[in-house]
Amino acid sequence: MKAPDPKNDPLKSRWISRRSHVRPKTIGLTQEELIETSFLEPGQTLPLVIQPTLLRLSLPMWAANNRDFIQANCLKYGAILFRNFDTDAAAAFERAIEAISGRALEYRERSSPRSKVQGNIYTSTDYPAEQTIFPHNEHSYALSVPLKLYFCCLLPAQQGGETPLADTRKVFTRIDPGIRDRFIEKKWMYVRNFGDGFGLDWQTVFQTTDPTVVEEYCKRGRIEYEWKDRNRLRTRQVRPAVARHPYTGEMVWFNHATFFHISTLAAPIREGLLSELKTEDLPNNTYYGDGTDIEPAVLDELRTAYLEESVAFEWKQGDVVLLDNMLTAHARRPFLGPRKVIFGMAEPYTRTDIQLEAAELGPPIDSHEELTNGNH
Repeated sequence: MKAPDPKNDPLKSRWISRRSHVRPKTIGLTQEELIETSFLEPGQTLPLVIQPTLLRLSLPMWAANNRDFIQANCLKYGAILFRNFDTDAAAAFERAIEAISGRALEYRERSSPRSKVQGNIYTSTDYPAEQTIFPHNEHSYALSVPLKLYFCCLLPAQQGGETPLADTRKVFTRIDPGIRDRFIEKKWMYVRNFGDGFGLDWQTVFQTTDPTVVEEYCKRGRIEYEWKDRNRLRTRQVRPAVARHPYTGEMVWFNHATFFHISTLAAPIREGLLSELKTEDLPNNTYYGDGTDIEPAVLDELRTAYLEESVAFEWKQGDVVLLDNMLTAHARRPFLGPRKVIFGMAEPYTRTDIQLEAAELGPPIDSHEELTNGNH
């Protein structure tokens, strides 16, 4: 299949590289001769698959020479699977991110347990193998979000462990318009509790041991906070449930309202938490933006919309997946045997749809800016 040609795509001009240095060039072969494109299934365009026609073609080197082509197709399809490139180590993966999107971002305002592999490359998640991770868009609850997500499979599971993808443009249109309008009007609220012995503690989430640094981050990140005691913290943040993509202008369903709702957890985990904690003290839960409960029937419809739009593929060693984080949600299926999938984020974007709630909050926090605390 001939590679999609973005040269006449009006989106391409937005992605022209600002770099001035000379990149290495492959001599003697055109782009069409170096790679081939395809899809995993007939009629299924998520993800676009790019494979080299040569053995041992370096993904970082090829990507550095084809950044605009990659960016344009990621905007069009929402996700790209790079398969059979020479990318089988964390260092090569990090160089590929750098070639396409610039420096990988630090994992900030954390919600998932992850371990650092090197630099700003992390394990995709440290949740137990038997758990399902529901579709979501990374950091939809934050003021600053990564526009690009990267996954690299260093070791596929013996069975399962797929990373299903869902087009949030299609999720948006699948949801009943009345439900969409209700969320557009009310928004959604994310409530977190730290220090009660469940979930991540605030020191891990905010990567600091200084409460004043947490308070400053919350103020600038439009997060309401209260200390329940010296080491127990509750936060609330109200966010839009939908977003307009900053480059394509498309409307997307972009929130964690379903993902973090207590009813989305597997029954044993849900029942265990509710037997130990009051609803208001759960590590994570969601509501409408006015604090009222989201109806069970609405949550059922939202879960169905995600799952019916989800597509999955089997990981192969060396696979790299690039996602547009606003156009594509991701998940994880349970697995057997050892599995190693690593993760990186890039291209920070400070949202303009989260409005200043009070003048005394000061300027919003910049995109993934560094905390100025010695413990960070």
